[in-house]
Amino acid sequence: MVDVILLERVEHLGQMGDVVKVRPGFARNFLLPQRKALRASKANIDYFESQRAQLEANNLHLKSEAAAVGQKMDGLTVVVIRQAGETGHLYGSVSGRDVADAVTAAGFTVLRRQVVLDQPIKTLGLHKVRLSLHPEVAVQVTVNVAQSDEEAAAQARGLTASEIAAAADAADEVEED
Repeated sequence: MVDVILLERVEHLGQMGDVVKVRPGFARNFLLPQRKALRASKANIDYFESQRAQLEANNLHLKSEAAAVGQKMDGLTVVVIRQAGETGHLYGSVSGRDVADAVTAAGFTVLRRQVVLDQPIKTLGLHKVRLSLHPEVAVQVTVNVAQSDEEAAAQARGLTASEIAAAADAADEVEED
């Protein structure tokens, strides 16, 4: 285990300034390259204490910006069009990159790493997805996965997949007459 000083809040690990023990690979491959931590040596601890006020001010500024964007983004619904079988299962899945692209197309800049998918999206319908805009600011958006824009509009109104299929069948019968 390796001791590191956190330079920002890291979920499930600690707050800024905490000295925590982590596995060497996690420190080497994630925390140190992302500049989220420093190795806990005497020189780095002294450096952190001298820079603490500046780091906290930067963190507060970034947090306030993220909170402002989060308020604008709150309640956002994005549509992702995918092909699916008759049972409503997708032929692939909707990834974090797909969600990030859809939110960016809606007018907000979101990176793929900010999308938190607890489980893969593999079915049609409305899905809640968490966006981590800042380590201390998270927003939930709704991802509407549908086969067409018409189906997405129907799902947004609250219709289920079977009701949408029944409405489509009724429309086909009217056209045949």
